[in-house]
Amino acid sequence: MNTTLRLAQQPEADELLGRSPLAALVGMLLDQQVPMEWAFSGPYTIAQRMRVDDLDAGAIAAYDPEAFAELLKEKPAVHRYPGSMAKRIQQLCAFLVEEYGGDAAGVWEGAGSGTELLARLRALPGFGEQKAKIFLALLGKQLGVRPAGWREAAGAYGEAGCYRSVADITGPESLTKVRAYKQAAKAAK
Repeated sequence: MNTTLRLAQQPEADELLGRSPLAALVGMLLDQQVPMEWAFSGPYTIAQRMRVDDLDAGAIAAYDPEAFAELLKEKPAVHRYPGSMAKRIQQLCAFLVEEYGGDAAGVWEGAGSGTELLARLRALPGFGEQKAKIFLALLGKQLGVRPAGWREAAGAYGEAGCYRSVADITGPESLTKVRAYKQAAKAAK
């Protein structure tokens, strides 16, 4: 994985997201109740605070929970709810260590179909149906992970030419379109 993503809208954070499968998963995990850019810059902030170039699932899973929560609470906080998100990140990392030997890319590598990949993503702690579909669309649209049937498994998020989610953000213009879509959807409810 070595692609340029523009989800954090911050070059260093986006560079990490593009080369680190774990950073991308953690960014997706953080993407709730905060602006997308804040969520996807979180993995870079965590790496900086841990004084590492990349996130390591084993190291995060083994980190003292209280110390890890404090790391996320430092100003500026990594998330609106840094304590609960610290716990979720550690749960995700522990799962990755147990199920994939700590290799986040193992979640999608070797998936025989979009349905299988969606099931693997839904099994991740903190990933419900919608988050799993959005991440599947991100993998297919921007990271070249395209097992047979990936678009169908991702549902509406897999459609080409749409601006529904982070899977469709490639820069400031598409970010504006995704925000407009989300505001219109919220207003329609």
